[in-house]
Amino acid sequence: MRNSIVSARPRQAAVLFIMVTVMLDVLSFGIIIPVLPKLVEEFLGGNTAQAAEIYGMMGTAWALMQFVCSPIQGALSDRFGRRPVVLLSNFGLGLDYILMALAPNLAWLFAGRVISGIASSSFSTAGAYIADVTPPEKRAAGFGMIGAAFGLGFVLGPAVGGLLGAMDPRWPFWGAAATSLVNACYGFFVLPESLAREKRARFSWARANPVGSLRLLRSHHELFGLATVSFLGYLAHVVLPSIAVLYLGYRYGWGPSAVGLTLAAVGLCAMIVQGTLVKPITARFGERRALLAGLLCGATGFAIYGLAPTGTIYYFGIPIMAFWGLAGPSAQALMSRRVGPSEQGQLQGAIASLMGIAGLIGPVLFTETFALFIGPGIDWHIPGAPFLLASWLLLIAAALAWRTTARGRTSFVAREA
Repeated sequence: MRNSIVSARPRQAAVLFIMVTVMLDVLSFGIIIPVLPKLVEEFLGGNTAQAAEIYGMMGTAWALMQFVCSPIQGALSDRFGRRPVVLLSNFGLGLDYILMALAPNLAWLFAGRVISGIASSSFSTAGAYIADVTPPEKRAAGFGMIGAAFGLGFVLGPAVGGLLGAMDPRWPFWGAAATSLVNACYGFFVLPESLAREKRARFSWARANPVGSLRLLRSHHELFGLATVSFLGYLAHVVLPSIAVLYLGYRYGWGPSAVGLTLAAVGLCAMIVQGTLVKPITARFGERRALLAGLLCGATGFAIYGLAPTGTIYYFGIPIMAFWGLAGPSAQALMSRRVGPSEQGQLQGAIASLMGIAGLIGPVLFTETFALFIGPGIDWHIPGAPFLLASWLLLIAAALAWRTTARGRTSFVAREA
């Protein structure tokens, strides 16, 4: 009994470090959000239209690097272990933010964004680490904690960045560098390796490239179905960063302060669900029911967002939408049961690639839908159309999840070697 308690303590410290790593990665990303567009504009001599175009290209380049490099980092972690990949990613991010803080021109700043997309691909390795150290029946709670850490970093990051940027537009980059480097140094001393040498897989580009990584998702019927469910969820989620600010201002006349508080409330509610409710709900009802309930809550929340005639009714959708946070961890937990220990990194890399694809497609899909349904050339004026489209995507995902898990609910047994 005592030995089990002692062995659990290092594991708990390691899991805590992984949560802190995810939170600080997102925090460092969020810190620069308030100042990066202005810095781009400054380099372009105040040309706002051109700055918006360049900033959009930076976002696309970042998402593309996530798509390409996430499976590579996942495969490297399957070969060399999770610890070196996580630590090198943290050091790389810290040095990259120093580069951006010192960037003398736009080209250097753009290069920094590309490197940031590469280095921050360690989310796939963080997910693999959780799968390594957590029993299959408790993985949903672990993935939920990663989601909560992600939400906390995204809520705090822009606030900290705004405060630092008010003093000097370069300070947020120094702050982001400090958080990444301090976390890397801390992890060097406390983070143990989670993947035993005998469970490691040989590295091959056939597994590490995005196409090869995604091929893993077709290796099992249930895995492919759940991957499709996850992709539809990631695609639906893109509606929030794509049009939420424009929609809230257009339909309700809200200014930056009201919009910022609203988005913070969305992030806070989601963080509470993922950080505190995923574990008891999945333990009580199982991952399948939690997945289905989460998807239906997300669909309902998006429908309320899109149909709400007033801002007050819009707010009613926020707590309902928060329970969508049950879906992602449950889907990941079910998917992780369909691969062995030496494939967890590849699986998480493939999942991150799905997110990258959604990040490339979603902004155009939802912004064009928004423009179409508020434009003068259409009979139906429906400003909430993008949210209704997201709601339909989640309903389709729920139907597919119900069918997939109904077939395979007795076969979701971990292939633990």
